[in-house]
Amino acid sequence: MTCIKESTMSRELLYQLKRPYHFFKTGLIRGLPARIKYGFPDKKLKIIAITGTDGKTTSSTLLYHILQASGKKTALISTVAACIDNQTFDTGFHVTSPSPDQLFAFMKKMLEHQTEYLVLEFTSQGAYQSRLFGINPMIAGVTNIDQDHFDYHLNYQNYLEAKAIVLRKAQTVVLNRDDQSYYRLKKFFPSSKYHVLEYSQEQKFSAKIERAIKERFPELFNQNNARLVTTIALELGLDQDVICQALLNFQGVPGRMQFIENQKGFKVVIDFAHTPQGLRSALTALRTLMKKEKMPGKLIAVYGCAGLRDAIKRPIMGQIGVELADLVVFTAEDPRTENIWSIIRQMKENLSTGHNKILSIPDRQKAIDFAIQKLAQKGDVVAVFGKGPEKSMCYGNKEILWSDEAAVKRSLTNGRTNQLHSQKEQS
Repeated sequence: MTCIKESTMSRELLYQLKRPYHFFKTGLIRGLPARIKYGFPDKKLKIIAITGTDGKTTSSTLLYHILQASGKKTALISTVAACIDNQTFDTGFHVTSPSPDQLFAFMKKMLEHQTEYLVLEFTSQGAYQSRLFGINPMIAGVTNIDQDHFDYHLNYQNYLEAKAIVLRKAQTVVLNRDDQSYYRLKKFFPSSKYHVLEYSQEQKFSAKIERAIKERFPELFNQNNARLVTTIALELGLDQDVICQALLNFQGVPGRMQFIENQKGFKVVIDFAHTPQGLRSALTALRTLMKKEKMPGKLIAVYGCAGLRDAIKRPIMGQIGVELADLVVFTAEDPRTENIWSIIRQMKENLSTGHNKILSIPDRQKAIDFAIQKLAQKGDVVAVFGKGPEKSMCYGNKEILWSDEAAVKRSLTNGRTNQLHSQKEQS
């Protein structure tokens, strides 16, 4: 016990020491020269920063869409895309929060396109590592803060404080009153220093905005995302009619509650949910959908847990699937150098019941095939979680081309290839 305590204390001390290291290495040595080189572009943009454990990409993309619909020259940097006024750019970013030199170079490009607003999605790691050095948002919004990245931040308080690094630099902060993080986050923002806005399910907008939110977003978690974005849009003084219309015609984000059309008589959906809160919200939303559409069948979930990432959440993820789905197929999700069977075993380790609901198929394509071709029947919903829009999967130290959307479509047409499986065996 003493050894464990000493180890935890050592890791915490190292974590705290690494922050000034990142500030000097990434912020001062890379960020400051980049700001100078590109003429301090951040000072010429109205930056709106969005963060959270789940929903930040959808929220960022929705806000970008509403600003464009309002006639504002707007850019977006998110997990999925980097866009300037409806043009998508190949940035080479492989993380949500790019390095300072990449970020300021892209901001310079925005100014060349006469951009006024930048919607910037950011992560806790990006904030902690000073990748957003020099960025002082006009508005910063929070979707929710739940258990994630504890492998990196060690605990919830460190994770919360990492998010707050950038939030504290904003003039206006928008908090989710319904989220578990609300009271702890609010302590960072005294009313004497910050303009704090709040949103919640109880806090209603005008009748027409309420109708638009509920019509476009049947899922409760997406309604929360829309409430955050609407709060920001109204704070910016955007027209309510434009906001309503933009909400209604929002096309969504690839890999987020993305339904794949088929003629099989059951639904197949891809979603990025990879945290306990995200998985619970997504499965609950699909249950509600099945009830609303009077679908009599089963809810079948296919997902895994990433290797070398936050092992604490693995049994929680396993429990949520057994609790909310009728059948669960545990499979690979970026196993990296960990053994896939070991990860799956950890997902099942706290289960006292429900083992009859679980199948374990390490090959992700085979798991999707089995769910769609063997388990699913008319009236069912097959939900594939964890990868969403991502275009590769990591086995060992290699990134192999992968797409859940492509895998589902192969399975639906019974025309799958064994490319990924053979590549994995050779690695």
